[in-house]
Amino acid sequence: MSIESRSPPPQYALRLKRALGGRAGWGGFVLQILFVLILVWIGYEIFVNARANLENQRITSGFGFLNNTAGFDVSQSLIPYSGSDTYTRVFFVGLLNTILVSVIGIVFATVIGFIVALGRLSPNWLMSRVAGGYVELIRNLPLLFQMLFWYLAVLAALPGPRQSISLFGAFFLSNRGLIIPRPIGQAGLEPFMVALLVAIVASIFVHYYARRQLFEKGKAIKIWPIVLGLLIGLPLVTALLFGVPVTVEMPELKGFNFAGGLRVIPELVALAVALSTYTAAFIAEIVRAGIMSVHKGQMEAGLSLGLGRGRVLRLIVIPQAMRVILPPLTNQYLNLTKNSSLAVAIGYPDLVSVFAGTTLSQTGQAIEIIAITMGVYLALSLLTSGIMSFYNWRLSRSLGT
Repeated sequence: MSIESRSPPPQYALRLKRALGGRAGWGGFVLQILFVLILVWIGYEIFVNARANLENQRITSGFGFLNNTAGFDVSQSLIPYSGSDTYTRVFFVGLLNTILVSVIGIVFATVIGFIVALGRLSPNWLMSRVAGGYVELIRNLPLLFQMLFWYLAVLAALPGPRQSISLFGAFFLSNRGLIIPRPIGQAGLEPFMVALLVAIVASIFVHYYARRQLFEKGKAIKIWPIVLGLLIGLPLVTALLFGVPVTVEMPELKGFNFAGGLRVIPELVALAVALSTYTAAFIAEIVRAGIMSVHKGQMEAGLSLGLGRGRVLRLIVIPQAMRVILPPLTNQYLNLTKNSSLAVAIGYPDLVSVFAGTTLSQTGQAIEIIAITMGVYLALSLLTSGIMSFYNWRLSRSLGT
């Protein structure tokens, strides 16, 4: 049979061949099957070996230990906790502490990073050099060293409670941490929060409406009086109708320590500052690169229309630069969350410290605890990536790309 007389294979067979084996065809599909079988075999051998080792050491496997009493205290807990609670409670305490410092770090790192990036691009020579020096210094020092510096050299060197640094007689900073007034919810708190939420949602809708009017009809609407009225007026009305939503408990120095108020432990302060400033140095370079990727003609066109430099950056340059900024920015958010596990070095009670540390040493359930900890960090990373991917998708739709 000649080559010309051969009939081409059906189209669906070609598609199936490419889907299963890629460019290598059926041979590639066979290699993939072999690779999966090898992975399954390796996983099975690891499981059998681990189970045999646990049986030889008479260690009980399973997650029943989570219902046992922990028997140790934690220096910071966002939920009620005592030493008589279970290891499950310890897990949630550590998880919430990890999420708290990660969210604080992400917010401040983003703000500082954008400010430093704009400083590096500033035409002011001194501001540009100071911002550049910050980036070069901070990102070339190990994160663990910076944590220890803030904790040992800065916060531990502060005076004791009786000689604490006072601000307005309400905030006190000492080597015991930062003492701030403590809000206590009252009966009118729930309607106040509902009114505040409604005001925020309404303000967002007003913002999008004004933006659409600007881009579609060229009509600029001054929305700040409306937004200000919503954010202040609605909560104020609910406070007048249902009473004061919160009262404030002021801290007082009694003896050698403070009574009342809310204490922010120095470990949290040191960790949040170190994570924020360290990650901000990398974010600053990412933002700077993203802004520089936008053609300079965009800035010149905006300035020629009479817009100020700040409005050109906010309305024209940065929205375009975000397409370049978002992927590496997401990586920095993931790195910050994972770097928070270094908190064990300064005693901050995060997930690694209280669960993968103290709980593991008390129970000996290494496999279960490490698996849970790995799953938590994986879930946090996937959640962060999902949020940033959704934001990137929304941004791409708004820019028409």
